[in-house]
Amino acid sequence: MATLFRLFELNFIGGTVKQRRKERIDRGIKARSDDIFGLTSYREMLYVAVPPVLPVIALAILPLVLPHYWQKVLISTAVFALLALSWDFLVSVGMVSLGQALFFGVGAYLSGSLDRYAGLPVWLTIPLATVLGGGICTVFLLPVLRLRGIYFAMVTLVLPLMLERAVEATGVLGGTEGLARLKPFGNPWIEIYLVTAILPLALFGFRRLMATDYGLVLKAIRDNDRAVMSAGINIYRLKAQALFIASSIGAFCGAYMTHVYMFVGMPVFALDYSILPLASAVVGGMGSYAGSIMGAFILVPLSEALRGVGGLRTVIYALSLVVFIVALPEGIFHYIQRKYQKFERWVEVEK
Repeated sequence: MATLFRLFELNFIGGTVKQRRKERIDRGIKARSDDIFGLTSYREMLYVAVPPVLPVIALAILPLVLPHYWQKVLISTAVFALLALSWDFLVSVGMVSLGQALFFGVGAYLSGSLDRYAGLPVWLTIPLATVLGGGICTVFLLPVLRLRGIYFAMVTLVLPLMLERAVEATGVLGGTEGLARLKPFGNPWIEIYLVTAILPLALFGFRRLMATDYGLVLKAIRDNDRAVMSAGINIYRLKAQALFIASSIGAFCGAYMTHVYMFVGMPVFALDYSILPLASAVVGGMGSYAGSIMGAFILVPLSEALRGVGGLRTVIYALSLVVFIVALPEGIFHYIQRKYQKFERWVEVEK
């Protein structure tokens, strides 16, 4: 009887009896896959459209309502979100990287050098540094593409540290002083909306790419590279292409932040640019891409908010990471997605 009353609700109106039961909202919406829908009402259209559209609207409104300091935090958050996206993409291809700082630093130094020594404007230095930086990082890592797991990760961790010491020892590119007084963005609104516009575009691009046949082959390399090789596919060429895409995203971040700070120096190779994107992807949920962005939008503002507590900042931040990982090992995005898909509504029972 308890089950019966839980599933059915009886309404007596004018002597008639209406039976209703609970039904999941998404029942009947998904027709073929997570990306192809068959919608029959405005309610179903809103159910599908609100989750992807709401964050884009928030990114458009936040710069208008945030104070100047938190606008800078929003810029840093979007940059770390892009680095987390590139890390998540590499993991989807089977390459665990600890070298996002390599991508970031190469792009930053290239943009600063093109500004200082070639005198190029901002609208040229950033795209050139993005493409050239992606190519240089790919060339650096080509000899180790045959390595897998921890071995590949260790090489990507060592390379930015090596480049940092090379700049310090040789004094090239400004040495320990770096390159200062670089060209800023002409308009502060262009500065902030450039990265907040590229972030959803990058998310959409990665999700579309991995849904194609090309993306399926990349995921197959992660799952069983020997089987892909036995099909006559050159997996190292595909890995190099994936590495170029990911490193270009990281190089863009470095080139962009160079003109935000109007300075580039050895700190661009700091481990923060390798570790924080990894933590963002783990906290948000690996493999979803949107989870990487969500993790960055949690961890970066949290780190800034804890600056006022002094030395306890690191302790509280570390404890927060432990709570996130232990309580939700699948990631925050996957948890919210599962709960959202379980929403129910009352519907009339057909007689």
